[in-house]
Amino acid sequence: MYPRILRPPEQSFFLFGVRGVGKSTWVRSALPEATRFDLLDNDEHNQLAQNPSLFEDRLRAVPEGGWVVVDEVQRLPELLNEVHRFIEERGLRFALLGSSARSLRRAGVNLLGGRALRRNLLPLVPAELGSDFTLERALRYGTIALVVDSQDPEATLRAWVEVYLREEIQAEAQLRNLSGFLRFLPVAAVAHAQVLNVTAIARDAAVSRTTVEGYLSVLEDTLVARRLSAFSPKLRVKERRLPKLFWVDPGLVRATQRRFTSPEGAERGHLFEGWLLGLLEAHNVHHQLFEEISYWSPHQSNLEVDFVLRRGGEFIAIEAKATRRFLGRQAKGLVAFGELVGVRRRIMVYLGAHRLATDSGIEVLPLPEFLDELAEDRLWAD
Repeated sequence: MYPRILRPPEQSFFLFGVRGVGKSTWVRSALPEATRFDLLDNDEHNQLAQNPSLFEDRLRAVPEGGWVVVDEVQRLPELLNEVHRFIEERGLRFALLGSSARSLRRAGVNLLGGRALRRNLLPLVPAELGSDFTLERALRYGTIALVVDSQDPEATLRAWVEVYLREEIQAEAQLRNLSGFLRFLPVAAVAHAQVLNVTAIARDAAVSRTTVEGYLSVLEDTLVARRLSAFSPKLRVKERRLPKLFWVDPGLVRATQRRFTSPEGAERGHLFEGWLLGLLEAHNVHHQLFEEISYWSPHQSNLEVDFVLRRGGEFIAIEAKATRRFLGRQAKGLVAFGELVGVRRRIMVYLGAHRLATDSGIEVLPLPEFLDELAEDRLWAD
């Protein structure tokens, strides 16, 4: 088991994450003394479904302020009413695990009215993998714990997609048109780390634009993908620009396309960019790296910066390049971004061996040095 950088909050929390990311393993390590309910266990699920008072009886035996873990809480969302009551009456603290909040919202259940924080567990990052981390494997197969631990990552990724479709899509009847969703998935995977063009995806998947919007919501609700908004630091508001689409893990991107050979060319660049986004988001939970993350692309230009981190009134701009050589033209977006107010740092992360600095103030960091800054919380250091 790899140690995770996520730490349990002091109060009750929901913990969401894609299947196989390691939620159950993490909570056993983080809260070893907690009382547990595993709703993935059919016997326990059926007992509580048939006689919900058993849940209440077991909670009464937990000391005041004690921890309780409910794994796969979306399988019996009605238990959340009792969770709410025991938080209020006895100060119990709950870790409520699930693959997404989608089922809970669809059921219209009690989401505890702000009494529980929300945390997401993301795929493993280099600070957690230690000496087992290699970028090549991360880009080829991803870093979901289930896949990292597998002797056959390709077969595990194929099985992951099948289970996702069967248990989270088909079994819950979230979609009426499963064949359309099957056509949509590989098309959406091709759009990874690119500006989202819903019309083009709808055309290539042979479904309507409205249907694609619904499918994208499914990916987001099950934490498989997210949209990254464009941002204008000058106006301090979101630009009316299309968002970018990012999948949570390179392995899932490739598995839906049935691609398992080593990535090359443009695919490699997109995978590296998306992997770096996941890295920033994982460290943000622990180190509060940013209040908002977005990408920057001013109107009427071909300039772009992959990620802009905002904290207070300051910004850090980060560009990801999966290349071993630094070329000045790669930094055009970062150069232009330097003209904006509140810019603290401009960083290019690349795969070369040497740290560089340009005459315009851009820091060119080898990936290992950037990883050290994240792990040691030095990104915003003076």
